[in-house]
Amino acid sequence: MRKKRRRNKKRLPIFRFVPIALAGYTGWHLSNTLEGIGYGIACYFVLYIGFKIWAKSRKTAKLRKSGIREVDQMSGEDFEYFLGELFKRRGFKVNYTATSGDYGADLILKDGKDIIAVQAKRYSSTVGVKAVQEIIGAVKMYDATEAWVVTNSHFTKQAEKLADINDVYLIDREELIQLILNKK
Repeated sequence: MRKKRRRNKKRLPIFRFVPIALAGYTGWHLSNTLEGIGYGIACYFVLYIGFKIWAKSRKTAKLRKSGIREVDQMSGEDFEYFLGELFKRRGFKVNYTATSGDYGADLILKDGKDIIAVQAKRYSSTVGVKAVQEIIGAVKMYDATEAWVVTNSHFTKQAEKLADINDVYLIDREELIQLILNKK
């Protein structure tokens, strides 16, 4: 006998509909027509979308203004987005990979015919061989012409040696600071 699978239906909490209902009620209250309800709800969605766009632009602006001290406080994911904004400013087309199952690359940069796989490591200690190994594996996966590892820290001697042998470009703390300062 086959077991029935329970579907986990995502239920929207009722409180998500309260602002929409209030917007409709406000439209009704102001015009005493059904059209007023539609206008009230439409105004709500326009304001909601506008607010979301404004909030996202504020986050992007904050990332662009970040210095190395702020970078040291970021999460790994925020560091990836920070680097994405930094490379966009330098003229690259930036694609973000999935947070898991990314095959070793966090960003894919495109500059003309060049495709660059970038591994971002926001560490408080030195970055080892594993980061270089990961990006070497990503080169074939993303059909990249170059591989970079970017960190807010420094690299171990072993990581530098492996990167040198495999033509992986390493960007350490000092070079990252220069990129931040020359981002304009």
